[in-house]
Amino acid sequence: MKAAPKIGTTGATTFVVELKHCIEFATDGMPAVLSTPNLIGILERTARQTIAPFLAVDESSVGVELDLRHLAPTPLGAKVTATARVIGHSGRFVDFQLEARDQDELIVRGVHKRALVNVNSFAKRVRSKTC
Repeated sequence: MKAAPKIGTTGATTFVVELKHCIEFATDGMPAVLSTPNLIGILERTARQTIAPFLAVDESSVGVELDLRHLAPTPLGAKVTATARVIGHSGRFVDFQLEARDQDELIVRGVHKRALVNVNSFAKRVRSKTC
């Protein structure tokens, strides 16, 4: 890590909910809404991008812990802003407060932990499991 991110460092991602973001079971009267798995992916990417400027060239980060509450549905076509705010770091771990809001309300809140990894070492470990 080039430098530890300061507590309060924040990143955000804004997107419009498209069909690709929605639940797969939007049939028989069930409306198309933002799915939890897609929301998690966007929140994790937001956290990763938030600390990317602090990483050395040979480093990346991977998610290792997630505790979220999906609080409200968000319909197809809604604008969503996901935020990741650094709330702590210790050794190779960085902790985040995650939130996402649509134009009407808070839709998700939680915490997330990412681990810093050396890309080459991580790739070597993965290769050892595929051979």
